[in-house]
Amino acid sequence: MSASRPLAVLAENEALIRMAAAAMLNALGFEVLEAEHAHGALQHLEANSGVVLLYTDLNMPGPMDGCDLAHAVITRWPETKIIVCSGCLREEAERLPSCAHFIGKPCAETVVRKALKVLQLH
Repeated sequence: MSASRPLAVLAENEALIRMAAAAMLNALGFEVLEAEHAHGALQHLEANSGVVLLYTDLNMPGPMDGCDLAHAVITRWPETKIIVCSGCLREEAERLPSCAHFIGKPCAETVVRKALKVLQLH
């Protein structure tokens, strides 16, 4: 990992979407750690200090969905910014922490770039 690139954890269970999101975050200047479920994302966060961004889907397999993951991250790593990109309806995202930035899928790089500016990461 390069010390000059901010670290992001990406949680997305769909492999092709995860690959595209990782490429986009990489192009936006992040070092990206990928996980296919919430538990894997938490493992990355526990193993790596200084993660500045969690980029997650809402709907993921396993006992913890993206909303639960976002709440866990805010509790344990309050300085980590959160972007949730999901195909669910905005109303379904109401359980998210108020500091999480919700983007509906499909999301373009320009929309993510705007969210990063709102979160003061770019």
